[in-house]
Amino acid sequence: MESIAVVLVHGWKSHPGVWRRLIEKLSLPPERIWSFEYTHLDKEPVRVIARELQVFIRNKRAKENYLGKIDIVCHSMGGCVARFYIEVLDGERREEKIRQVIEIGVPNRGSSMAEIFNDPTFGPEIIRILTGEFVPDRYIPAHDTNVQGIRIRSGETSELVEAGLRTDIIYRNICAANRTGDPEFFPSFQGKTWVLYPDKSWGRTWLGDGVIPHADSYLPGTGFDVVPEDPDHLEAPSYQYCHIYLPKNPEVIRLVKKYIENPEIPSSLTWPE
Repeated sequence: MESIAVVLVHGWKSHPGVWRRLIEKLSLPPERIWSFEYTHLDKEPVRVIARELQVFIRNKRAKENYLGKIDIVCHSMGGCVARFYIEVLDGERREEKIRQVIEIGVPNRGSSMAEIFNDPTFGPEIIRILTGEFVPDRYIPAHDTNVQGIRIRSGETSELVEAGLRTDIIYRNICAANRTGDPEFFPSFQGKTWVLYPDKSWGRTWLGDGVIPHADSYLPGTGFDVVPEDPDHLEAPSYQYCHIYLPKNPEVIRLVKKYIENPEIPSSLTWPE
């Protein structure tokens, strides 16, 4: 396998521990697996976290004397952070040498969930339902700088969309869908995922992981996979295919491992242009 270092970027209100099962499966020495933590930056905008990621990678390169390409594996908001670094902050210079970005449930077009948190009609009830499961007690979205930055209507999301994708990087996205319509997939929403449609209306879809609908993950012309691959033969309980559990899901881990070891293999599907 080509010499490579892997950077792991966790999601919103998460931590590096979500990568433990993946790390156990990777055929890489520990010094080539770099897990970025930003739990202490929960009051900072995406731009600031992205700069911290930049510094983190530079320091790791210097410490390990590593000059080669890196793969970035990211979950949820972590993908917004990673892309803001490589496309906005480093987009023109392209100083960071990146082989591929492997996303897991990333809201590339901005997050419908972040938007609905702020919706005066739906927001309070959504937050009440998710308290203790996905959001902390007494959560006030207006005070959450992280969430404000990944809204569909945010300035940082607009910067990402305008910056465009880098042609020197392979992009992949691993998404989940409730292909059997099982309400236990994400019981809070009866197995569906909230989505903000282009006409600004709200709806719920089976094409999502309970938090991130496929419409949010869309990256034109890039590869993606949908888990479960075979809805009749799940490799884990149904609820472990929802957003929160995806970094630990065995199918997701197998896909990530496959692409790191064989980057020339195309993703199963391609987003339309």
